[in-house]
Amino acid sequence: MIPNNNDMLKKLSKHATIAGIVMMITGAAALFWPMYASLFTVGFVAWLMVFSGVSAGYFTYMTNKGDWLGWLKSVILIATGLFMLFYPMPGIAAIGMLFAIYFLIDGFSGIALAGSMRPAKGWWMWLINGLLSIALAIIFLMSWTSLKETAWLIGVFVGISLLFDGFTLLFMGSVFKNMDKE
Repeated sequence: MIPNNNDMLKKLSKHATIAGIVMMITGAAALFWPMYASLFTVGFVAWLMVFSGVSAGYFTYMTNKGDWLGWLKSVILIATGLFMLFYPMPGIAAIGMLFAIYFLIDGFSGIALAGSMRPAKGWWMWLINGLLSIALAIIFLMSWTSLKETAWLIGVFVGISLLFDGFTLLFMGSVFKNMDKE
């Protein structure tokens, strides 16, 4: 569903354009430095897990100090996050598989979005984006043979995905801008 309000279309156009440019720059950087992109991704996920573990522990402490499952969840999240921070290569392998699953889900959702937008301008961009994500997932699963290759693939595929998502947002920003004029 695309809004009709001109002010909303101007905001959508502006923010889609800004987000598209930022995503394209980030994607290009990940393509130039794929190993660093992989390590950054693992570090980001690891810190999210540590933060989630601390939050789960705080919640368990405040609500039911005797809830051993709550404490177990907290310890597992913190331990896994710290393990990934100190030993990033196994984390890269795990995240590699998660990204393959993510690209499949992203691809199918992009195709579904294209189908729901089909009569509107730009629907084909979401279709291409979805098909590209599915292709990335298949390539990743077929090439997943070593940790070094997995790390390289994570950085490259994150870069490609961000680059194309950014391009799609940039394109949709111009579509929203043109809808505002109509």
